[in-house]
Amino acid sequence: MEDPEYTHMLEPEDEPEGSESRFNRTLNSNAEKATDQPAPVFESWYEPQTPVSALIPSEQIDKVETPEITQPIKIRNDQRMQSSKKRKPFAWGWIVFVSMVVIFLFLAPFRATILILGIDRPPKGTWIGRSDTMILTSLKPLSPQVSMISIPRDLWVPIPNYGENRINAAHYFAELYDPGTGMQSARKTVETNFGINVDYVLRLKFDGFVDVVDAFGGVTVDLPTDMSGLTAGKHHLDGTEALKFVRDRKGSDDFYRQQRGQLFLSAAFEEVLNPLKWPRFPAVTVAVIKNVQTDIPFWLWPRLATGFVFSAIKGFDAHTIDRNYVTSWVTDGGAQVLLPNWELILPEVHQIIQ
Repeated sequence: MEDPEYTHMLEPEDEPEGSESRFNRTLNSNAEKATDQPAPVFESWYEPQTPVSALIPSEQIDKVETPEITQPIKIRNDQRMQSSKKRKPFAWGWIVFVSMVVIFLFLAPFRATILILGIDRPPKGTWIGRSDTMILTSLKPLSPQVSMISIPRDLWVPIPNYGENRINAAHYFAELYDPGTGMQSARKTVETNFGINVDYVLRLKFDGFVDVVDAFGGVTVDLPTDMSGLTAGKHHLDGTEALKFVRDRKGSDDFYRQQRGQLFLSAAFEEVLNPLKWPRFPAVTVAVIKNVQTDIPFWLWPRLATGFVFSAIKGFDAHTIDRNYVTSWVTDGGAQVLLPNWELILPEVHQIIQ
């Protein structure tokens, strides 16, 4: 049979009769192509399909009408975006709550007044001893600043339920006759005589004072002048030396003793800022738990620690009752005491504490 699109590459006589092998034919470029049939379109994964617009004559493209959308288009919300939006108010709520807790713990909007007592060598297993150190401390509202004023131990005052005596005997009598009530008796005596409110009381045995200082690795004090047998300048004191320093009365009186107690307290809190001391905190904590009693609530401790450390850096607002505010007097029993001049003392104390 004849195929007009192919031409013979071999002479007819060279090809076996009846052979129509396609390998013996090539495409005839001059052959007429059929125009009544459209070219077939083959789909292939590697050949892009001809866009529809290419199949439509250009003059008809503008005539193609876009179908009108009669139904609203629903867009799927991204669940992750929704959950993120929901978490933002929750996160901000937590931030506000934590901020309020921090402010309350470190800068509570109220005053806290604490009476610190140093108890003089009570018999083992008891708290029967005089409060030879008495320091009123006050944390001002919304401030880490600590104010403190030392009370002379020889101040002659009326003690509720026990008559007139030195103010340091209030703790002693209460523990002697009603064990466990020493802190309450000391608090009531201060409140009654000074006309102020004492929120909390902390008491520390002097023997325990030695343990706490030794657990801390000693404390370095910087003396402005010669005092208690030490020359001006820096001195590193262990527990026994520190106790001798704060209690010494040779060549001085109780007013100088109050100043030394405040100086040592300030130096001790400055030591807290030394990172080399931080590994000793567990041992100090054990010594404090063993030798300290207080009714200060747990939540107030962060504020107290912040206040004392801040004040150690900035400087304590420290005061003592002026010697001109008292009068020396000898009791019928021969005891040398100090008679208070309340007209001078009370305005000074109220200005500092309240």
